[in-house]
This record gives sequence, C-alpha cells and structure tokens, in this order.
Amino acid sequence: MRDYEIVFIIHPDQSEQVPVMLKRYQSLVTEKGGLIHRTEDWGRRTLAYPIQKLVKAHYICINIECDNSTLSDLENSFRYNDAVLRYLLIKTKKPHTSPSIMMKTVEKEVVSKDSSENSEDV
Repeated sequence: MRDYEIVFIIHPDQSEQVPVMLKRYQSLVTEKGGLIHRTEDWGRRTLAYPIQKLVKAHYICINIECDNSTLSDLENSFRYNDAVLRYLLIKTKKPHTSPSIMMKTVEKEVVSKDSSENSEDV
C-alpha cells in the first residue's frame, strides 16, 4: 500500500453535499483495507482561473494509504461525479497527519473573521 494526497474541488452549489461525499469516499477507502491519515475541509475559496464559468469552489484534501485498485475506484468516482470540478492525486513518500499549510491559513482566516465580528459588536 502507498500513501497519497488527494485534493478535489467541488461545485459551489454542492457545498451542502460535501460531508456526504466525503463520507462516501472515506468508506470506499476503508472498506478495501485502506487508511485515512488526514481529512481537511478548506472551505469555499476563489479559483485561480474560472472553471465552467465559476470563480469559487469548495476544496477538500485527504491523505490516504491504499492499493492501486482502491485508487482507481476513487479516481473513477471523481471522474463520473458531476459535482467534482477537478481532482489531483499525488503519491507521497510518507503519511501526512499534521495540518497542512493551507489548513493553517484557513484557521487564521476564521480566527481573524471572528475577532473582527466581535469588535463590531462592541
């Protein structure tokens, strides 16, 4: 089994369906004996360039350990799901379990947004 990092972009109209999709992909990996090391929901972010006339999309990152058949099943499910705009599969040398740089940025944005809302209340 090998370690992979998967980042996929979901259509913004399907943001409510993200937990269901994520659960389905995770169960696909675990049912075939794979492991999930990290799951990060980066939220709705601006795209670098428009995709299908969209400028924002929902980002998800998963670090998994699985075999080739599971990986091909995941790739097929991404390919044939209309809500998935793009996906990227990267083979990694070791499992990543600590928060990614992107997740740290997301957390900072949430904290700064909360603090600005609290200052407006005063």
